[in-house]
Amino acid sequence: MPSTPKLISGLLYSGGKLVRADNRAAIELRPIEIVPHFISSAEGSVLMRLGETQVICTASIDEGVPPFLKGSGKGWITSEYAMIPRSTEARTAREVVRGRQSGRTMEIQRLIGRALRAVTSLEALGERTVWIDCDVIRADGGTRTASITGSLVALGLAFKKLEEIQVLKANPLRDCVAALSAGIVGGELLLDLDYAEDSHADMDMNVAMTGSGELVEVQATAEGHPYSLDDLNRIVEAMLPGLQKLLAAQRSVLGDGAPVPGKG
Repeated sequence: MPSTPKLISGLLYSGGKLVRADNRAAIELRPIEIVPHFISSAEGSVLMRLGETQVICTASIDEGVPPFLKGSGKGWITSEYAMIPRSTEARTAREVVRGRQSGRTMEIQRLIGRALRAVTSLEALGERTVWIDCDVIRADGGTRTASITGSLVALGLAFKKLEEIQVLKANPLRDCVAALSAGIVGGELLLDLDYAEDSHADMDMNVAMTGSGELVEVQATAEGHPYSLDDLNRIVEAMLPGLQKLLAAQRSVLGDGAPVPGKG
């Protein structure tokens, strides 16, 4: 007789094994959808959907750069990230009302900017600043990874538009970059964690990887138990097919504007 599923600490178990809320396999990603040109007034924009998580990513380009880059001939990419009050189950106050950004918000903003600068020729951009805005409208885990993945497409669309109107001589985007989460939950390795899984993870990780397979960022934290170097390598290896799936989704939306690694 099959065992009756039991809810333990917010997670469902059957026969002692974790059952994911959407019945996904352990290394299966949530449905991916990237809707281009979501905000018509922006140079580049997308609605990034990863399961229930949804982020609006826009790329806006201004002439001029921060003071530390003036006269260098190089451009800059920076990011702002925010969650709208009801992106979560209970309303979260806007940070502007609190009078300051949280450490988490500042960390994510810097992460997005670093990831995009890693695959962009700042010389080809010239002395221009790209503002990447990521607004989370529904948060169910993986908002930072969805923001990176969606922002790359918004950036690529913006560059393609400026190249078409001859503001840019060449597309500064040298490669794609996508990000994915993973974690050890109930003793099992899971990819693309939703909020409940992330909240109960003994170890969680976020990885950003380029289309050529180079790592831009690895964030790995032991929440409950320390992990070994073997664990770290095993999890990164397990994430590679999922990251390739996200990179393929980016290329599909960018079409002939998708960068070819090693060119440009």
